[in-house]
Amino acid sequence: MTALHTNPLFARLADAERILVAGAGGGFDIYAGLPIALSLLHQGKEVHLANLSFSSLAGLPVEEWAAPDLAVITPDSAPHQTYFPERTLAQWLRLHGYPARVYAFPQTGVQPLRAAYRELVDLHRIDAIVLVDGGTDILMRGDEAGLGTPEEDLTSVAALAGLGGIPERLVVSVGFGVDAYHGVSHALVLENIAALERAGAYLGAFSVPRATREGALFLDAVAHAQEHTPEQPSIVNGSIAAAVRGSFGDVQFTTRTRGSELFVNPLMSLCFAFDLPGLAAHCLYLDRIEDTHLMRQVHSRIAEFREDLVTRPPRSIPH
Repeated sequence: MTALHTNPLFARLADAERILVAGAGGGFDIYAGLPIALSLLHQGKEVHLANLSFSSLAGLPVEEWAAPDLAVITPDSAPHQTYFPERTLAQWLRLHGYPARVYAFPQTGVQPLRAAYRELVDLHRIDAIVLVDGGTDILMRGDEAGLGTPEEDLTSVAALAGLGGIPERLVVSVGFGVDAYHGVSHALVLENIAALERAGAYLGAFSVPRATREGALFLDAVAHAQEHTPEQPSIVNGSIAAAVRGSFGDVQFTTRTRGSELFVNPLMSLCFAFDLPGLAAHCLYLDRIEDTHLMRQVHSRIAEFREDLVTRPPRSIPH
């Protein structure tokens, strides 16, 4: 039990020396974990970054692979590719004097992803992992009317849930509300968080203020990513950054959201933290994707699970 003035997430990481912060759902998810990673670095921890990748990794030269399904991305990787969030982040890290390396996992099923995580854990003797989701669909149990886009997120959860020998495995969800576009009912998200609290798996929430060093650096990193990926900027991290800056309502920061009404608000800057094994235990279909090797198998197994399921209907938040 921690004191009220102590952040439970960082208290769980206090004794860790070599920490992996990983993006769960692909794209720019690793950016959502950047404030936590930077805070750990500033505390003197050894921190490594990784991301389940939507980038085209297949064409990388053999020397940029540390192991099967584990690519090592540097500021100079794949210069011909315009969309490469991991490389863009590595370039930003170099600009600011941080270790400029981001590991990338291709989209696979649970078994090869777990093997790649094991290689990375063994390579750096990792003793804690923080898995970060930009959004809230990682918190979906599977019986909700809308799940968002859970395939990549829950593949990451399943891979790490079965990876033993690591003292701390944690999950952080940042960007409350951004998944409404994909059909997630955030009243059900709150219901799920309450259930995780009762089970002892919820570690509380904290904000990322722009007045902190890490908050200011996060804003700079997102602006850098938007500048270098102008055709496909991250809507999720753009929304989180807008919330950190104090923006509110229908804040249009990219033409990708043209025609949609956004609701940027202070809740989007909150980091909701969880014990990963506890969160995994609440997913109703995790056992069904355990033996998958391909992402399309994950998709089909989730679809099969939901075929005859009576789902919880979406609810509105009455405030």
